[in-house]
Amino acid sequence: MEKTVEIPGTPPADDLRRLSISRRIALGAWNSLEFRIGLSVFLFMLLMAIFYPMLSDIDPTRMNVRARLIPPVFMGEGATWAHPLGTDQLGRDMLVRSLVGLRYSLLIGGATVALMLFVGCLVGLFAGYRGGLTDTLLMRITDAQLSIPMIILAIAILGVARPTIPAIIIVLGLSGWPVYARVMRSVIMAERKREFVRGATVLGASDMRIMFLLLLPLCLPPIAFVAVLDVARMMIFESVLGFLGLGVQPPTPTFGNIIADGRKYLLNAWWIATMPGIFLFLTLASLNLMGAALERSRNRVYGGIE
Repeated sequence: MEKTVEIPGTPPADDLRRLSISRRIALGAWNSLEFRIGLSVFLFMLLMAIFYPMLSDIDPTRMNVRARLIPPVFMGEGATWAHPLGTDQLGRDMLVRSLVGLRYSLLIGGATVALMLFVGCLVGLFAGYRGGLTDTLLMRITDAQLSIPMIILAIAILGVARPTIPAIIIVLGLSGWPVYARVMRSVIMAERKREFVRGATVLGASDMRIMFLLLLPLCLPPIAFVAVLDVARMMIFESVLGFLGLGVQPPTPTFGNIIADGRKYLLNAWWIATMPGIFLFLTLASLNLMGAALERSRNRVYGGIE
């Protein structure tokens, strides 16, 4: 007689099948060590970015020329615990500036992906369910958008317009939605042939009701889980734009403009460019660990669905 092997920390197989697809994906990812490590690092960075600048009562834009180019505490001579990661060329605290930069980077990355999800899933939903002329028209628009590299479009628009936070979010969001539109369209085209959709049609449900109350809640969570990886990608784009001078403008600190300022001092004050780079690396690594675990869990869940 064949025995069923239970994985510690997971519900029995019968109970697991009763959970929604999104909960199964989340549970499968939670049982992964790399997901827990990534989540722990990300939460630590997030809490530091939210609370440390407020608790320290240090203005990230306040200049103090007498305290300029103080090295980090681990370098010994000349260092002070008042500025654990040192100061920049204008005497501004590097720890607070890096954490404030992390705030803006996470804000722009998260809001951009939310906009990409909204526009892309809406376009893919209508294209996949309606089909015909609607599908052809929406997909040709999607193909045209895909032909333009995101960073080139962002540089072209932000080079003319004033690069404010809402402008950066809109430009990046409207550049990246086609990927979600294509994924959502393919999923909807497969799901619309299922029996529960036919049953809803026979019972008199309208197309809008079927799309937004039946199909969208079923298809959105798996795509949203994978979008965690795109938050990391948008943070990189935001940093690149800031480095080129097309991101959030000084004196507001962001990873891009801090690193751009610090490159002039790499020989005698390397920490100005290095510290925000370390914060960016840790945040991106944690997001990638979580996103990879969620994507593998999603593939296992969908591979186990008959």
